[in-house]
Amino acid sequence: MKQSSFLLSFVLMFSTQSCGIYSFTGADTGAAESFQVNFFQNQADLVEPGIDRTFTLQLQDLIQNQTSLSLANENADLIFEGEIIDFYVAPITATADNTAAQNRLTIAVNVRYYNTLEPEKDFERRFSFYYDYPANAQLVGDVLETAVNEIYTRLTQDIFNAALTDW
Repeated sequence: MKQSSFLLSFVLMFSTQSCGIYSFTGADTGAAESFQVNFFQNQADLVEPGIDRTFTLQLQDLIQNQTSLSLANENADLIFEGEIIDFYVAPITATADNTAAQNRLTIAVNVRYYNTLEPEKDFERRFSFYYDYPANAQLVGDVLETAVNEIYTRLTQDIFNAALTDW
């Protein structure tokens, strides 16, 4: 009987221990307690108003929702900054009469990530993603909003994974 209670205590002790601070999303924030996302200015040749603010807010929201880190305006443990470097539309498929059947919106961002507690994890990297839409649709209103939201959902998740999941 003593042996089984010792074994149970041993298992319980090691099952409550961990090798760091992890979230349910697999994020490893280490000893970090705060993060900041500096404004991602739109430096693309084609400027679409408001996409810079939208991107900055979506990245902040994702990190807040998937970690226990506090959002800070300055002197944070983890810092994300960069710029939107590409915003362009290109035809991707053609019809029999050589007109575009589909267009592709591509957005790319350059991200600089600083981990003030573990500088070896710092990086600067380009992330991009795209959204395909029918050539007869105008890239305005709901089409634009859907495209930008889908692209930003993927971009922010890729940035999060690169910075906080060693992906």
